[in-house]
Amino acid sequence: MLLPKPLKRKKLFGNNITPSCEYCEFSTKNNDGKPLCQFGTNSVDTPCKRYSYDPLKRQPKPVPTLPKFTADDFKL
Repeated sequence: MLLPKPLKRKKLFGNNITPSCEYCEFSTKNNDGKPLCQFGTNSVDTPCKRYSYDPLKRQPKPVPTLPKFTADDFKL
């Protein structure tokens, strides 16, 4: 009997997310806004073995401002 292949699901913000302590489930922010690990790992560049991605900690990109149009832009 053949088992079906597991579905490869796309993550919320894509599958190519680089691990960062800012997005870890076990991190909190200190007064300076830097992430602090619950387990004492202070290396922000390389996450620890317990890294678990939390999409709710991700900050959305700001909305770009639209250019100002005039009535002359819409004339033929």
